[in-house]
Amino acid sequence: MTFEPEQLGQSGQELASMLRDLRKRAGLSGVRLAARCNMSQSKVSRIENGKVRPSLVDVEQILRALDAPPSMVAEVLALARMANTEWRNLRELRRKGLGTRQAELKALEASSMHMRYFLLSMVTGLLATPEYVRASLAHSPADTSKAIAGKLERQAVLYDTSKQFTFILTEQAVRWPAVSPLALAEQMDRLASLTYLPNVRIGVIPMGTPTPTNPLNTFTVYDASLVTIETSAGSLVLRDGRDIRSYLKEFSGYEESSLFGEAARAKLAEWSAACRS
Repeated sequence: MTFEPEQLGQSGQELASMLRDLRKRAGLSGVRLAARCNMSQSKVSRIENGKVRPSLVDVEQILRALDAPPSMVAEVLALARMANTEWRNLRELRRKGLGTRQAELKALEASSMHMRYFLLSMVTGLLATPEYVRASLAHSPADTSKAIAGKLERQAVLYDTSKQFTFILTEQAVRWPAVSPLALAEQMDRLASLTYLPNVRIGVIPMGTPTPTNPLNTFTVYDASLVTIETSAGSLVLRDGRDIRSYLKEFSGYEESSLFGEAARAKLAEWSAACRS
């Protein structure tokens, strides 16, 4: 099955209809299918009506229960992966307004309890000083005033102690010259100060530190339900459990390579002093 990136995340209704048709062709009621899959009948109904996005594991269980032919299995699983993957084109995000994107992120942060951020090349808005936030959006052709306000407003979530945050930054992300040396030193000082928040862990990976894998992208894991991956052209949203577990494992590897607590603060102070000199 071939598809365009814009189709990702838009195949949920098609998947629901296909699963419903396969069940009817197999001569099974929703109740009997639910029993075979060890699911509730209400979940099967919500999947078939497109009200719940099934994971790939859910779809595999249903296909096995229906004894679907191999050719149909391949097609339905490809459709399920598309339904669990969403592409956010940067041009489309700019058309909607960068402020809208900040509102979406705020809602995602509000509904999540543990957020894990791997930052490869720059400091994220939640940790940024106002000057850094403005500089990070300076090259955008769109109006950035609402996006800047939204980024700064979102920082309040860090002080919600019912939530946990783990940030891992490479040395490149911390030291990337997005602002002047003095402003960058202030940004590093802010990172150090945030390490004292009881629900926030900030780790740094100094240049030359061995890591289990070679990092390719900035990514965020929200609980164990969703991953966003940032690229220069847009962002990819993954909802399939196996993809999420893969990124959680990758994140755990970077955690083991990171400096935290006093060691992280000492390294940040060293880099900050270098900027000021």
